[in-house]
Amino acid sequence: MHDPRAIIDPAAEIDEGVRIGPFAIVGTGVQIGAGTEIGPHVVIRGETRIGRDNHLFQFSSIGEDPQDKKYAGEPTRLEIGDRNEIREFVTIHRGTVQDGGVTRIGDDNLLMAYTHVAHDCQIGNHVIMANAASLGGHVRLDDWAILGGFSIVHQFCRIGAHSFAAMGSVISKGVPPYVMVAGHPARARGINSEGLRRRQFSNEQISRIKKAYRKLYTSDLLVRDAISEIEAECVECPELQPFVQFLRATERSFVK
Repeated sequence: MHDPRAIIDPAAEIDEGVRIGPFAIVGTGVQIGAGTEIGPHVVIRGETRIGRDNHLFQFSSIGEDPQDKKYAGEPTRLEIGDRNEIREFVTIHRGTVQDGGVTRIGDDNLLMAYTHVAHDCQIGNHVIMANAASLGGHVRLDDWAILGGFSIVHQFCRIGAHSFAAMGSVISKGVPPYVMVAGHPARARGINSEGLRRRQFSNEQISRIKKAYRKLYTSDLLVRDAISEIEAECVECPELQPFVQFLRATERSFVK
């Protein structure tokens, strides 16, 4: 299952059924779960744990030192879950001690070619990053979020669940759940209705989310009053709870 031309450190922990292609390099401290396929010329190093049934395509660089001038060789980690597809030339860096010391990627994500995940990022499940999308350090990308090609996210921003960023978006503030953004700088353009339909949200649920969006973005209400009114509707529409929680918890301001 391992090409003889691959370089695998004896201290690496590799489960049965892992396929490793020619000229791949697997360093000490690496753990790889069963069913994962490592393509040719992939480099995996550092304290990196990769789960089951992932596919890492050729020339990706996984678990490299963070691109942070404060990094001084401290032991930090990268954790990748199960069933992720990591395409050509993707770069994913470990965490820093200035944060939690770990970069984390969940399950069932698609990272297309040339995407970059910087140190200390936290990516949920079912996320899509299209070609050359890039995350600065400490970014949080929640479940089902989609970043269009060549979009970039400023460090410490949070991108909410089921949100969508159009191609080339430059995001320097938080993106609430369900919201679509586009532009340089990115601005809110409505809700991700099509994505919600694909994920089996009902028409009534989508309608309530649209109403909440209009209350926040197009009404004359102050932001704090809009959030309070939306919160009052969460009993009848639990789907609004993540929207409210995001707005109350986001430290940086959110896109307008």
